[in-house]
Amino acid sequence: MLTSKRWRLLGAAAVAAAALWGLAHLKAQDSSKQIARGKYLAESVAACGHCHTPRERAEPDMTRHLSGHPASAPAPKSAAVDLIINEGVFISISPTMTAFSGPWGVSFATNLTPDKETGLGAWTEEQFIRAMRSGKHKGDPEGRAILPPMPWKHYQSMSQQDMKDMWAYFQSLKPIRNAVPKARNQLGNPLD
Repeated sequence: MLTSKRWRLLGAAAVAAAALWGLAHLKAQDSSKQIARGKYLAESVAACGHCHTPRERAEPDMTRHLSGHPASAPAPKSAAVDLIINEGVFISISPTMTAFSGPWGVSFATNLTPDKETGLGAWTEEQFIRAMRSGKHKGDPEGRAILPPMPWKHYQSMSQQDMKDMWAYFQSLKPIRNAVPKARNQLGNPLD
């Protein structure tokens, strides 16, 4: 037979377990709301998929959603100075619409999925936010600039919470292994 002290202990343990379950449930709800808001921001407001999702025949390939420029896809031809001046060609774009060549060199849309080797999986939330605020690759103040056409200056004014929500969304995606080529300068030499 249980004594009243044991009943009180059992009751306290049941209340504590219920409270912990409730907190975990609320945290999961908050997390799913954060991811949903991050998806809205990334897909609608920031329109990340327009450059970071490879296309086939101008249609987004959703099996490679936000995985960046395909490792096996060709880069666009460099927009040489004579083409820019004589022909009015300022930029050329790869057929996948994920790589861009212009006076800055050649830039490739980054893999935004959480793949640890080829995507944002090895980044921290702080690196992501610093990169979006500073325009520096991986948020490294000594690193190279994030190249056009990435409109990072437009994202500077997003709130800290907006950035955190987008980060949560990117981290919720299925990781896709895709080693995006390194950006190149005007002479074709890697920048990273």
